[in-house]
Amino acid sequence: MKRIFAGILPLVVIPGMAAFLLAWGFKGHQQINRLAVYTLPPDLFGFYKHHIDHISRHAVDADKRRYAVLGEAERHFIDLDQYGEHPFDSIPRAWSDAVARFGEDSLRAHGIVPWHVLRVHRQLISAFRDRDVERILRHSADLGHYVGDAHVPLHCTRNYNGQLTGQHGIHGLWESRLPELFSDGYDGLTGRAVYIKNTEELIWQVLRESFAAKDSVLAMEAELDRAFSRDQKYSYEERGGRLIRVYSRRFAKAYHDRLDGMVERRMRLAVYRLGCFWYTAWSDAGMPDLPAGLAFEPGVQWAAELDSLNRNYHEKRGQADACGD
Repeated sequence: MKRIFAGILPLVVIPGMAAFLLAWGFKGHQQINRLAVYTLPPDLFGFYKHHIDHISRHAVDADKRRYAVLGEAERHFIDLDQYGEHPFDSIPRAWSDAVARFGEDSLRAHGIVPWHVLRVHRQLISAFRDRDVERILRHSADLGHYVGDAHVPLHCTRNYNGQLTGQHGIHGLWESRLPELFSDGYDGLTGRAVYIKNTEELIWQVLRESFAAKDSVLAMEAELDRAFSRDQKYSYEERGGRLIRVYSRRFAKAYHDRLDGMVERRMRLAVYRLGCFWYTAWSDAGMPDLPAGLAFEPGVQWAAELDSLNRNYHEKRGQADACGD
């Protein structure tokens, strides 16, 4: 099933309609990019701090591109359980080897996030070498989005929204509702970014962790579902002048407590590892001098693309709202 995501919580699930989902929610993705800036060493921190608002704001561009760019959706996930009981023994790490084994169409149908993370990382290295501020900021923001997605357990399974187990909506519960309610209390401090000796090995380690957590994510919600009646599990909140159904704060807290810090841990690891990816790209580019005040104005082409992304996003969001999704 082709996945369609949008920038709103999947609050009301209507049978027969595609679920509109967003990893980490806008707030979560923007927090990851913002906090990652503070992991950087002094020689790189000044540049990123100067542009922190831009990098944070554009953390969600990748999700907006789902409406405008063919092939964007596949960059955000990988259905590891499509590859057998032991997927990490079945999937070649190199893209060319994976294509030779499974075929490119099949790989794309089941998600390519690990390979796309590495692709954007290479693009960032090139941007650093050229001291091209626009490309540095663009690829830095995008890299944050895809690294963040890879840390989400439900981005590693075909059952990404609980649709195979009668748990429709769990995607938005774990990734959007919980961070929305509780992330302000998370500890944003992480270690200082370090050089990644093997970026390929790291991104696959991220996916191992996420995949290992998916069963707990689903099982704990299922256990709580049996303990809560419908009117206890859901409530209504006003969003944009409309009353919409959401997971109740009581249910969300019970689930958050049952997960025992999982969401916070995955978010903090995403923050730290993103900083490491940025630092590694800069290091591999020869550590070019990037003064904090290095001038930047979006080029005509990028400005037009951003305008198109925003128009498409608001149009599709309006359509989803009209359908009650």
